[in-house]
Amino acid sequence: MLIQFSVKNFMSFRDEAILDMTAINAYKEHEYNLIDMNTKERFLKVAAIYGANASGKSNLNHAFDAFRYIIMESFNNVEADKDKVIDIFYKPFLFEKNIENTEFQVIEIVDEYEYKYGFEYNNTCIVSEWLYRKNIKTNRNTIIFERTNEEINFGATVRKECESYKNQVPSETLVLSFFNKLKMKTDIFSIVYKVIITTMIMDSSLCEERDMIEKFLPNTIDKDKNQLLSFLYAIDTGIKDVAYKTDGKRNFFYTLHEDKEGNNYELPLYSESEGTVKSIIIYMYAKAAVLNNTLMFVDELNVKLHPLLLKFIIDLFYVKDSKAQLVYTTHDTTLLDKKFFRRDQIWFVEKDEEGCSKLNALSDYRVRSDASFEKDYLAGVYGGIPLLKEFSLEEGE
Repeated sequence: MLIQFSVKNFMSFRDEAILDMTAINAYKEHEYNLIDMNTKERFLKVAAIYGANASGKSNLNHAFDAFRYIIMESFNNVEADKDKVIDIFYKPFLFEKNIENTEFQVIEIVDEYEYKYGFEYNNTCIVSEWLYRKNIKTNRNTIIFERTNEEINFGATVRKECESYKNQVPSETLVLSFFNKLKMKTDIFSIVYKVIITTMIMDSSLCEERDMIEKFLPNTIDKDKNQLLSFLYAIDTGIKDVAYKTDGKRNFFYTLHEDKEGNNYELPLYSESEGTVKSIIIYMYAKAAVLNNTLMFVDELNVKLHPLLLKFIIDLFYVKDSKAQLVYTTHDTTLLDKKFFRRDQIWFVEKDEEGCSKLNALSDYRVRSDASFEKDYLAGVYGGIPLLKEFSLEEGE
């Protein structure tokens, strides 16, 4: 479960930006929007991030994707003839003379422990890396390891098992990635690795992901068709059935529609609207996220979806006792309303005059109890909107 993600000096985020999923206890509205861990703090199930075009809100999605991909590939990326993954994903803020290192950090809760993991890097090496663990019941903090350019220092819980390997970790490889690949008695490295890698990250091209459909839709149809059809009925697609045929090499997906006389007609799945195809993909992702208590990070979730369908999908994450989370970016202000969201669930991204993206929560502002979130946002009270200039298509004199 995600508690916090921070990024510094990546793409348009020059200064540190922190997405915090910790709920503000003073807010009493929409208690069902929260995850209760039986601790002093509760956590958000859903966070919505608003921003103008070119504000950099999509770069938050890219940042988590880069963070995850470096962790996943840094161990496998040490061959001399391959581009280093840290070089591929070193995308610092470029509107400055002095280019600095990029830094990512995540705080996650798994079972009874809170893990804080992060690293700093450039296009040649891992500059620093750290992993700490805290028992959420006793608040006892433990150092797992701390890494600098010069050395790796292990905490007492893993030192005996890890010490003999520390000089074998390449400068471009993460300690987490390295030790996750080894067969070890401790499961700390595999736990942190898994919770980050299993995060589902999607962008606005979701409706074009035919590989996702090819891979997962047959199993969904075979084992979960009734629930899928209930979902498609609930969002008013007019689809009566979803099925597929195979020629042994590839699958052919089709839907079934019914006219007023009860006659059935087959329609190739990819002849359905892009919104319908996207809805099916999101359903499969969301179901997996909810069942496995994982994080789903979606850029431009609203694209090709009706606002009511967007709310329907968001509500899937409010299942009681689930620890699944949804973080999404959007332009759609229809749901920017206190009827649907708490103030700590709404975030804004905007660029300053230097081209730096800033991430702020609605809870950072003084908001009246009778305020209209949407009206104030569109009026520029919270930032994150385009500053439009006069423009004419008339021919010049």
